[in-house]
Amino acid sequence: MSRDDLFSAAPTDTIEATPRPAASAPLAARMRPRTLDEYAGQSHILAPGQLLRRAIEADRIQSLIFYGPPGTGKTSLAQIIARQTQSKFERLSGVESNVADMRRVLGAATNRLANTGQSTILFIDEIHRFNKAQQDVLLPDVENGVVRLIGATTHNPFFFVNSPLVSRSQIFELQPLTETDLLALLKRAVTDAERGLGHLKIRVDEGALEHLARISDGDARKALNSLEIAALTTAPGEDGFIQITLTVAEQSIQKKAIVYDGDGDAHYDTISAFIKSMRGSDPDATLYWLAKMIHAGEDPRFITRRMLIAAAEDVGLADPMALVLTAAAHEAAEFVGWPEARIPIAEAAIYIATANKSNTSIVAIDAALADVRAGRTLPVPQHLRDAHYKGAERLGHGEDYQYSHDAPDHFSPQDYLGAFKRYYEPSDQGVEKKIKERVERWRAMTDEARKK
Repeated sequence: MSRDDLFSAAPTDTIEATPRPAASAPLAARMRPRTLDEYAGQSHILAPGQLLRRAIEADRIQSLIFYGPPGTGKTSLAQIIARQTQSKFERLSGVESNVADMRRVLGAATNRLANTGQSTILFIDEIHRFNKAQQDVLLPDVENGVVRLIGATTHNPFFFVNSPLVSRSQIFELQPLTETDLLALLKRAVTDAERGLGHLKIRVDEGALEHLARISDGDARKALNSLEIAALTTAPGEDGFIQITLTVAEQSIQKKAIVYDGDGDAHYDTISAFIKSMRGSDPDATLYWLAKMIHAGEDPRFITRRMLIAAAEDVGLADPMALVLTAAAHEAAEFVGWPEARIPIAEAAIYIATANKSNTSIVAIDAALADVRAGRTLPVPQHLRDAHYKGAERLGHGEDYQYSHDAPDHFSPQDYLGAFKRYYEPSDQGVEKKIKERVERWRAMTDEARKK
C-alpha cells in the first residue's frame, strides 16, 4: 500500500470514536464540525499550511494539549482527528473517568501495539480535573509512545497539567471565536436541514443573529444553544413560519456571557490587564477591566488588595495620597459590598491611573533585600545601639549619638549604617520631587561630615 493510499483509507474506528449525535441532542452537539473545512475559527493554528493542520491531514500528530475558553472547539477538533486517524482513538473524561479506566485503556493500547502494531490516540476531555497522581499514570506510556495524548482544558496547562506531560506535548491555545465566525456558524445552523434548523420553517432577522454572535462572547456552544432556544420557544405566525426577531434573540440570551473563571486564566489575565492599565495611566482601559470583574461577580477584596499594591508600587511617593485613598476604598467596599462598592473602587482606580508614577519604593527595598540576602550582615553602629538599660554605657552603646531634633533643620549628619550604600534614588515625579530635594541636601551634608 502506498503512502497516499494509507492516508486516504477510511479510519477503522470512526463510528466508535465519534458517534453521530442523536436527533434530540442540543443544536451545538448536532452542528459539531466533521471536517477541518467545516471547523470555525482558529485560523492561527488551522489555516492551510499551518503546523497542526498539516499534522492532522497527514495523520502525524504527536501528543497535544488544546487549551482555551469554553465553546472554542477543543472537543470538536479532537473528534475531527478521530475521524481522520488510522490509529485507535480512545476517549476519557477528567470528570467521569478514574485511574482504573486509564489503566484499562493503557493496557489495551500496549497489547494492541504489540499484537497489531496499531498505535493509540487517547483523548482526555477536561484533563485539568485529574489530580497529579492520576496524571502521573499517563506519563510512562506517553513517554514510551504507547499512546499519543490529546488533552483538552479550559485552564492554563502550565499550571494545571503536570510538567512532564506538558514538556512532552505541543500546546495549542484556542481563541474565542470572532463575531464573524459565530455569525457564519449561526447562518449555517439555520439552513442546515440535516443537522441544524433547516427542516423548520424559520426566518431569522439579521440583527437577531448579530446580537447572538456579539453577546455569546466567542462561545460557539452558547450562540447555538441560544439560537435553538429562540427557535423552539417561538410559535409560528399565520404563514406557518417561525420569526426570530431581535427581541426574541435578546430574550433567549439575556445576559452577556463573560469568559471569566474564578481561579483560572481569565481571572488572573483580567486583573493583570487592570493593574497594567493603571500603571500605564489609561483610566478608560482601567475602568473597562474593572467593569468586567464587577460584572463577573469578582470578590471586591481581591480587586482592592491588588489596588493597594499598585498604589504603593506604581504611584508610590510621587503621590502618597493614592495609597490613602485606596485603603479607604478597600474599607468602604468591604462595608457596603456590591453593587455600591463599584463607586469607591472606581474612584480609587481612576486616581491611581491618573496619578504621577514612581516605583522608587519597590526598587529601593528590593535592592536592600538583595544586599541582606547575599552580603555579610552589617553590625549596628555603636552609637545607634540600644542604651536604655543599666550597663549599656559601659559597652559604649549610644556613645556620641546626636539627637536630630536638637540639630538645625532637625537633621544631624551622622552615619546610620556603617557603610556607604545608596538604595533610595528619588524621582522627579509629583510630590517626590520635593523629597528628592531634601534627600540630596541631607546626603550632601552627610558626605561633608564624613570628610571631617
